[in-house]
This record gives sequence, C-alpha cells and structure tokens, in this order.
Amino acid sequence: MAVSGDRVLPASGPSSRVAVAVAVLFAAVAVPWTLATATETSKPSFTVDYVRNEFLMDGKVFRFISGSLHYFRVPKPYWKDRIQKMKAAGLNAVSTYVEWSLHEPHPGVYNFEDMADLEYFLQLIKEEGMYVLLRPGPYICAERDFGGFPYWLLNVVPPKRLRTNDPSYKNYITKWFNVLMPKIDPFLYGNGGNIIMVQVENEYGSYNACDKAYMLWLRDLFKSYVAHKALLYTTDGCGYSYFTCGSVPEVYATVDFGASTTNVSQCFKYMRSVQKRGPFVNSEYYVGWLPHWQEPMPLVSSYESVRGLKDMLALNASINFYMFHGGTNFGFTSGANNYETITNSLYLPQMTSYDYDAPLNEAGDPTEKYFAIKNFLEEANYVVSNEISPVPMPKGNYGRFTMTPLVNLFEKVTQRIKPIESDVPLAFENMDIDSGFVMYETILTNDQKNVTTPVNLTISTVRDRAYVYLDKVQASIITRKQENIPISLNLDSSVQKLSILIENQGRINYGSFIEDRKGILDPVTLGSKVLGPWKMIPYPLNETSWLTMFEPQEHVTLPAFYRTQFTFSNNLTNIYDTYLDTTGWKKGVAFVNGINVGRYWPAAGPQITLYVPATYFIPSPGINTVVMLELEGVPQDLSIALIDKPKLNGSIDSLI
Repeated sequence: MAVSGDRVLPASGPSSRVAVAVAVLFAAVAVPWTLATATETSKPSFTVDYVRNEFLMDGKVFRFISGSLHYFRVPKPYWKDRIQKMKAAGLNAVSTYVEWSLHEPHPGVYNFEDMADLEYFLQLIKEEGMYVLLRPGPYICAERDFGGFPYWLLNVVPPKRLRTNDPSYKNYITKWFNVLMPKIDPFLYGNGGNIIMVQVENEYGSYNACDKAYMLWLRDLFKSYVAHKALLYTTDGCGYSYFTCGSVPEVYATVDFGASTTNVSQCFKYMRSVQKRGPFVNSEYYVGWLPHWQEPMPLVSSYESVRGLKDMLALNASINFYMFHGGTNFGFTSGANNYETITNSLYLPQMTSYDYDAPLNEAGDPTEKYFAIKNFLEEANYVVSNEISPVPMPKGNYGRFTMTPLVNLFEKVTQRIKPIESDVPLAFENMDIDSGFVMYETILTNDQKNVTTPVNLTISTVRDRAYVYLDKVQASIITRKQENIPISLNLDSSVQKLSILIENQGRINYGSFIEDRKGILDPVTLGSKVLGPWKMIPYPLNETSWLTMFEPQEHVTLPAFYRTQFTFSNNLTNIYDTYLDTTGWKKGVAFVNGINVGRYWPAAGPQITLYVPATYFIPSPGINTVVMLELEGVPQDLSIALIDKPKLNGSIDSLI
C-alpha cells in the first residue's frame, strides 16, 4: 500500500462538487441509527433492489457505513466502549470475523467464554441499534495465525486440500458450522436480529485453488442456515482475476480497496464484471495497513481516508472501514505473510500490535483520523450520535521495575509436557503443539563428532527461528530465510549435546502457501552425518502460574524466565491501561498476571511497547506479576517500565 503524506482534511469541510453531491445524496437516503423494525404483518427483510441499485431494509432504501472490529483482539470489558465510539462517529454497522481457531482449539472442544463470547458481542451491537456484517469464513485471513484456521486441521486434512472440495476438509467445516450457526441464528435480521449480511469464505479469488465446486458447496451450506434471513456476499480485491475465482452464483459480489486508490470507479468496474446490478460495496476500505516486524509502521493520512470516503459515497456505495479499531494480537495469535520473489520467499511475521493506523487506536482512543471521518459524515448530513463525546482515556505511568532472573529454559523443572522421542525431528503439529517453542535435542555420538572442525551444520527447514546450542552454550541463530544454508560450528570432542530451540513466529495467513507447519521438518546434518535420534521438549506457554515455585537467582543464562512483582498504591483510585516498555531487551514473550500479552522484539522494531489493558491488573492490595521469557539479550539493569504512551514506530533492523 502506498504510504501517504501528512496532509489533513481542511477545517472548512467538503466544498467540492463531489462533496455537494454526497451531501445531497445523504439528505435523500440517510436513515436513523436505530434498528429498523418491520410492521407487525411482515417479516424483517434485507434485500437488493437490482433495478434501482439499492439495498432495501423492509422495503426502504438503506445504506451502511460500517467499521471492522474484531472481538478476539479486544478485552471483553471494552467491547461496549468500542462499539459506542464507532456509533458516535456516524457508523451504523459493525463488521467482524469469526475466528474458528479461537472457538475450536482442539477437535470437538469448543470455547465461547470471555473473549470468545460471540453471542454477547453481537448482543452489545444490537443494543446500540447497529447492524452486523458477519464473516464466519471458515478461512478469515485477518493477519491471524493460519488465517483463523485451527492448527489441528494440518493433521486431519491432506496436503494442499485446504479451501477445496476435499471431503475431509468439508467434514470439519460441517461439524464446526453445526455448532456456530445455531448460535448466530437468533441474530439474523430475518429472525428479528441485526445481522444483515453474512460473508461466504474470504477473498477466495486471491487463493490459487480456484475450486468452484468448493465454493458452490460452501454457498449451499450457508444457505441451509441463513436462507433469506440475511444477504450472503463475497468480497475480493480490485482486479478482474480476483473475481474470476472469488465470486459465486447467487451470492452478492463486493470489492475491497484502500484509501490510496485514486480510481475508485475502476475498482467498482471490477465488481460490475460479475455483479451486473445492485449497489456498490467496498467491504474492506483500508484507512490503515497491517504492520510487520522489521518494517516501518505503514501510515495512511486522514486526508486520503476522507477523500476516498467522499468519492465512494458520491457513487452511492456502502462502505466498511478496515480497520476502524484494530486492537491487539495477544498471545501467539498474530500471523505472517510470505512474499514470493524471483530467488526465494520472504517470510514476514506480523507484530503483536494491530493498531493498523485505525481511527480508534490500539487502546481504543479516538485519533485525528477518527474526528476527520466523523466531521465529514456530520457535515454531509449523515446522522451521527452525540450521546457520547469520545476523548482519549488517561494512561498509567507506573514507573520502572527490576526483573529478577528465575530459571533457564534448559532446566528440567521447566518441562511442563513430557518430551517426545523420535529418530527424526517432528513438526509442532505432529506433536499436537499449536504455538510457542520446541527444544530439539540430540546426543552427539563419537561417529558424528569424528569430523574436521569447523564443520557445517545444515537445517533444511527452519520454521521459523532457530537458536543453536552446544552443551547449552549458544552457537548460532538461524532464521527462516537462512534455512538450508550451512552454518560453521567449531566442534571439539568434549561436546555432548546439540540443542536447537525453534520459535513459531506465526503461521502464514494469506496467499497460496498457508499450510505453514512449524518446527524442523527435515533431517538435520552435521557435515555428511544425519543426526538423531531426537528428544523434543514442547513449551507452548499457555500459562505461567508454575513459575511461582521458583526463587529469584543472581544470574541465569539465556534463554530464561525473568519476573517482577508489585502492588499498586492504596491511594490509586483508578488503574489505567498502560504500555510495557521493553527497551533494552532483545526478543521474547511477556506475561502480565499469567496473561500472555504478546511477543516483543525491540531489537528488530518497530514495536517497542506492549499494550496492557487495565483489566489485566489486580488492584491493591493484590500482587501483580510480570514474567518475561527472554531469548537473546537483557539490559544491564534488568529493568522494564510501565509508561503512558505507546512506542510503535521505533528503529528498524531488517538484518536480525
């Protein structure tokens, strides 16, 4: 995406001919931001008028101005706040994905509690008088690990058969939908709810399978649940090729494109190539962009965001902002992109922050972009809510804390899962491990050590970052882009054990290569010798309460856990959201009161701080605990800080 400059929307508001046209159009079709109700003698309906190119809600012309908000990226206590701020900006709908991996973490094991409480989220939107564009996938992309698929699909679906007409893949979708769809049924508009549109798959035109039979089957599965109680739709990118495979008969086709697109009409022409009549829809209007580690934060100006909005509304389009509020990839939920080049592929893991340069920032505060959009909609005679006046909430500046060393990852007491033994290294998925780390260990035999040093160690596949140790002393770091490139080791006869700690940095979520298994997938060689057998020790790091058994140490060697504990002052009347400043630390994972707040990697940049919601803290007299697993290096004073401002655009080191 093109990065915009620092231009801002003129304070005087729209004055061009396009803006005047928008204002007149708004005056003609604007609807109140309350849920429309059908008459007592008719059922609620949301349909398309293909003659007048309009949406009809209960027979009346309707347009939606929506924003994407993902419940799985925002703490549950904050959902209502974010929804109300979206409404206050002039939006009348919320778009959200449904993340399969969150709700079915293991086959047949379902989760709809806390941050996974989808029904409560939908109910909150309904209570605010707003509509829903629901995107159940089953594949969602969303810059989430494996595109929202549960990792275990890699064990039960044959290779290269995801998102195809494969019977085993369809079987698991059917089982999942049998659980999901009854939960959303009461919220469908035709049943008196607020879900007006339901998306079938997600940007399927960007996937190389192009399996028409699969899309027809999936359409019919959706129809069996949704029928005419909501409008089924697809969305694809701005190009003919995307619509060739992404559209499906009897499903409304829409397009997505960003604020940097200068020719809005051209993108809608691509939509018209398959959707001959009906209202224009941009289902993902990008007013920000996704961030990767080792890349500068992408920014989109308010000027460009409002200009594109103005141009689309002049064409009578309905719009969904992506994202209106991004939130955070807590834990190990962030995904990755894989960009193919002429010589190799470039793996780019996504950051913990999903701020997205959105109108509501990572902490849910309104930005200059938020007010530019709100002001434009208000000046164009769109009905906005003035029930609340969003202002940035105070943030906590709680000072510095010293982390104390606890225990090295090599210590047997850190092993929470029984090690797995095999003649060959196994992938995470083969060991039923979703996320985190796996330590691969092998004892070097005299025959394997009978080499001339230095000797080359070759790991054919590294998914995604390997820390190589000889008798617990770090010898090298191998990244995914360096896989299959021999590294030179100085090996003497006294060395007994080779250990390779593999970090899963996030499964690829977009494009043709999404079957992104983790770990070491092929034999490891030392010179001409194939190494093995292997003992594999998983560290999924789903929780850290067991670390309470350890007393602080004076010193530990990396990789190791560190901890600090503190109590808030009794005089503190409110605990605010804050940011964990990891300046001086290199790379690792942080936990606050047992909650994984995400990966940190300030050595690579640009993200330096981790967002910590106030709801994760314990008020006085409770004790708060921060734990960090550091992999590469610590500051001399072992300090962290909880500060009141984010640092998301730090320096970049792309060579790490």
